[in-house]
Amino acid sequence: MTVDYTLPGGLDAHEPPEARGLARDRVRLLVSDGGDISHHRFSDLPSVLRAGDVLVVNTSGTLPAAVAVAGGALRVHLSTENPDGTWLVELRSWTKPYALGTAGDRLDLRGGASVVLLRRYSRDRLWEATVRPGPFSTVSAYLGAFGEPIRYGYVPRAWPLRYYQTVFGVEPGSAEMPSASRPFTDRLVTRLVAAGVQFAPVLLHTGVASPEAHERPYPERFRVSTESAGVVNAARAEGRRVIGVGTTAVRAVESAVRDGVVRGASGWTELVITPERGVEVVDGLLTGFHEAGASHVDMLVAVAGRSAVERCYGEAVGGEYLWHEFGDVNLLLR
Repeated sequence: MTVDYTLPGGLDAHEPPEARGLARDRVRLLVSDGGDISHHRFSDLPSVLRAGDVLVVNTSGTLPAAVAVAGGALRVHLSTENPDGTWLVELRSWTKPYALGTAGDRLDLRGGASVVLLRRYSRDRLWEATVRPGPFSTVSAYLGAFGEPIRYGYVPRAWPLRYYQTVFGVEPGSAEMPSASRPFTDRLVTRLVAAGVQFAPVLLHTGVASPEAHERPYPERFRVSTESAGVVNAARAEGRRVIGVGTTAVRAVESAVRDGVVRGASGWTELVITPERGVEVVDGLLTGFHEAGASHVDMLVAVAGRSAVERCYGEAVGGEYLWHEFGDVNLLLR
């Protein structure tokens, strides 16, 4: 069910829209509603949605999860804390994963922290590791002092952490920004509420960028409150639409489904949403544009169908929409 396309050069968003003279909510919005395509600005969202629609939003805040190895060119991306207190980490030589390394290796980090590699988690990319925060009481405290936001080669310069936070991000814990909600602003949220749109906050602390096809999923911490579960269940019972803001929000709410009903739940989820598995409670997905072959594209197909996703991505490439966390946004509705 892979959606194949070729992304031409020049469609990577190299910097936040604010640096391009745009407000956050003025990025472009490509809407696929039952396969019908329309083009908008994100600030048009209140007129695109209907009164009674429910937006499921992720309240996870972004950690400065990239740390330089002392005295070298390597960087460590701290992805996800495991239930047993170890971490999944990725070694990077800036533009690409660092495929070397041996179990037992100790990497000394800036500021007195260290990482000890325990065993490989996925081929040539992720390791299970012990993270020792040095003089700091917690890993989060250490990152607050010495970490930087994770960025990749298409973002050539560093940007402060505030550019990687969303208006909903009140609980730090994600290695990378839940970027689908980046274009929301306080004013736009107010306009949506005034238009009758409801919000159901959930939590999922996301790790490093989506696993490639050969990689097994890793557990991520999530939480769905009984209150948010009730908002979603009421909308479904009344025939109103439930729209996930980002793949992380969809993963969280779908992980809380039991016997066809969303329940209050928390813990770690390894759920992978594929076209074969499908979705149980969401009717739409608001998301950025994903690279061909990324596992997130399977979720898009599960929500909207392959033909709609293929047409959307053809329109996005032809219309020169921008990709990645600082880019434009796609709303896919059944």
